[in-house]
Parts: sequence; structure tokens; C-alpha cells
Amino acid sequence: MKKNTLKIVGLSALVLGNLIGAGILALPVSLGLSGMIPSILLMLIYGALMFFSAEVLARESVERRNENFDYPSLYGQYLGSFGKWIAVAANAIILYGLLVAYVSGGAQIIANLCGMDGTPTWVAVVFALILSGLTMADLSVIDKYNTLLVFGLLISFVLLIVLSFNKINVGYLKYTYWEYAGIAIPLVVTASHFHNIIPALSSSVKWDLKPLRIAMAVGMILAVLMNAAWVLCGIGCLARHGDNSIIVAFRDSVPATVPMSNILNRSSFTLIAAIFSLTAIATSFLANGIGLLSFVRDVLHNNFKTDQLWLVRGLTFLPPLIIALLWPRIFLKALDVVGGIGIVTLFGILPCIIAMKKAENSKFFRRTAGVFLVFSLLALGVVIGGLCGSEVCNPDPVKTECPKRHGQQIFRIRKINHDATAGIIGNVVKQNGSISGAEVGGQGEIDVVSAELALLTDGDHVIPFDNVVRTMLETGHDLPSLYRETSTGELSKFALQE
Repeated sequence: MKKNTLKIVGLSALVLGNLIGAGILALPVSLGLSGMIPSILLMLIYGALMFFSAEVLARESVERRNENFDYPSLYGQYLGSFGKWIAVAANAIILYGLLVAYVSGGAQIIANLCGMDGTPTWVAVVFALILSGLTMADLSVIDKYNTLLVFGLLISFVLLIVLSFNKINVGYLKYTYWEYAGIAIPLVVTASHFHNIIPALSSSVKWDLKPLRIAMAVGMILAVLMNAAWVLCGIGCLARHGDNSIIVAFRDSVPATVPMSNILNRSSFTLIAAIFSLTAIATSFLANGIGLLSFVRDVLHNNFKTDQLWLVRGLTFLPPLIIALLWPRIFLKALDVVGGIGIVTLFGILPCIIAMKKAENSKFFRRTAGVFLVFSLLALGVVIGGLCGSEVCNPDPVKTECPKRHGQQIFRIRKINHDATAGIIGNVVKQNGSISGAEVGGQGEIDVVSAELALLTDGDHVIPFDNVVRTMLETGHDLPSLYRETSTGELSKFALQE
């Protein structure tokens, strides 16, 4: 009994390690557009969908008891050659897309850590070469490094939550924009994906479905809790508008750790955020890089009868690097394509079709498959619609919110200026034309104006407020006494002479 428990704990940790990858870095940005409540709902719905599809695939793997079980063959059995090649294409999108996202995101993190403007090409090249070299190393070396990276990932994650939790602004957690909920669906799917290791897990438990199911459930529940904690800290720390805000991070396609490091402005947080981000990317790159090497090797061997090592490695690592260099800000978009097209197809739509086709499944199981099939098609439609430029499927908050907010600010500033001017002129009349008297009598209007103008800002300033006040004080001292408010050079002097 104790041995079985330890086995389940180990498998749960393996599932958790696959779930807490680079996708978590972008969750606060994409989910933050809609708000905390929609974020929780999306994580629960699509987490349940991905667990359901994992259950379907685990049953198939256990039923076959085959060490060489693979998904293209499974889908080919149920859906013919069309299903097989759809699975191959979806797997290629997943593996290539993830490596593109890792190179792009990692280069941006390093550039931000070093205070560079933009993302220099050489940073992406060096980062990609290092990770590619590690991936091509001996498997024993990879296991040693990967264990250290996973340990560092978990420790740095806990430290990030602790450091950012006290900086949460509860007001940021209250807003809700349901129209942007669809934007985050592909990324939530990506963050709920561990299905590539199900065949290995099945073999590890000797094709016993019960411990396999428990391990998958425990791993997924822990991952959802960790994702929710990270999203809570990200949304709670980042303003919606302004510099280092959620919308700016979405526009620039950067991981959430980049604006959070700038906002918290603590060297400890910046260092830990960099460690967390780079270890998340490194562990994910190693796992998916090995998978892509195997995928390319199989394609070349089965279709072109060649096993040239240089060709396999070149076709594996060069295309992601070239795409990341051509589009440096492709991090979020690459994850969207991976989740909304590749993962949704291979581990969402196709497993649901299998569940609906199997006659021995219960009516409840088939109905559940039908419901989740609808949600999978919705995720696919969101990404395809977004790629086609549909504002309905994928509204852009940068275009829709920022101009509207800017117009509202201009209107409010004009109104404030109008109210202030009217108040001061009224006091000029009441004080017999004295500007000094008008200032005293209009002090209430000035205070209100200052307060209202302050509310228009996001709290982020290029120049600190104290420096502005100090400059105004020095300017006042330098101003000739004749032109000061309390001098004899005021309007009342000429009014009295007349």
C-alpha cells in the first residue's frame, strides 16, 4: 500500500511538472484582460475539459497495453488516415509553436533583466543555442539538469507568490470584462496540457487505470491552484492601464513577470522572477525539444528514408529560431496558436469524438463528451477568427479601450478646466478684481481641480511627483516679486487707479 502511494505521489509530481511550464508566465496577462472572476471560471471549465480528454486517452492506453502506443495510430484507428494526419499536423503545431514561444519569451526576459531596449537578435540566438545544446545532450545529463531546474522552478514560484502577495490591490480584482474572456481560452488550454506523457504514465503503473486516474487528478488540481494563485497576484499587482499595465503587457506580448518586476521595483523580486521564468522555459524547452527531435526523426525516416543527424537537428531547432527572430513579440500569439489549434485539436476535439463513438460508454459520458466538444470547437474558432482579423472572436483591448479612455480623459480635463475657470472668474468679481483675492476665494476650486486631475492618472509617473514640486518651488523663488500673486503688480492696482 505504501509503495503504491509513493508511486502515485511521484506520478502526480510528474504531471504537475509538465503542467507548470512556460504557459503559466502569460496567464495573468491574457486572463487579466477579462478580470479575476472570468479567469477562475475559464480555468475550471477548460481544466475539466482537459482532464476529461486525459481520461479518454488513459482508457485507450490502458486498454491496449502497448509500450509503443502513440496518438496518430489511435486516431487513425477511429477516424482513418484523415484522423492520423490531422493528429500529425496538430502535433507539429504544438511542438514547433512551443519552441517558438520559448525562444521569444526567454529572449525578452533576458533583455528586460539586463535593461536592454527591445530584444537584440544576438540574445535570442545565444539563448536558443544554449537550450538546443542541452536538448541534444545525453539523456542522463538532461535528467540531471531537468531535476535541478524543476526544483528551482517550484522554490522560485513560492517566493514570487510571497513577495507579490502583499502588493495586491484589491480594487484590481473587482473589474469584469466578459467580452475579453475568449482571448485567454487558448492559453488556459495550453496551461492544462500534459497529455503527451499519458502513455509513459500508463506503462509505469502497469496499465492500472485507478492509480493513473488518481495521479492525473491530483496533479491537475495542484496545477489549477498554483495557476489561480499566480493569476491572483498578477491581476492584483498590475493596473489595467498605464505603463507596466496588463494591456501594455498584452500589446507587447511579454510574460507577466516583466511588468511585475518593474512595478514592484525590488531587486529580489526581479532576480527571483527571472529565475522562475527562465527555469519554466528551460524545463519546457527540454521536454518539448526532445519530443520534436523524435517527431522529426520519425517523419524523415518513414517518409524520406533518411536518418541524417545534422538534418534532424537542423529541422528541429532552426525553424523556431528563425520565426522568433522575424517576429520578436510572438510569445503570446505562439502560445495561442499552440493551445487554440494544436492542443485543442489533438487533445480536445479528437478525444471527444472518440468518446462519442464508443458504444460501450454510458449516456452521461457521451453527453459530457458532446458538451466538451462544443467548448473545444469554441476555442478553435476563437484562434482562427483572431488570425482572420475578426474583432468578434478576438477583440483587441488596445484598440477598443485605450482610445475610448483617452477621449474620456480629454472630456473630463476640459470639463475640469471649465469648472475651474468659472470658479476663479466668479471669485475675481467677488473680490473686486483682485487676482490675489480670487486665489484665496477660489482655493476650493483649485483643490477640487487638483484632486480630479490626480484621479486621471494611473499612479505611474516618468518624473517623480516630489521632483515636480521641488521644481515649482524653485521657479517661484526665481520669479520677480512684481509678478507674484501677493505683489503690487496685480490686476487690482490698475483697477483702483481707474
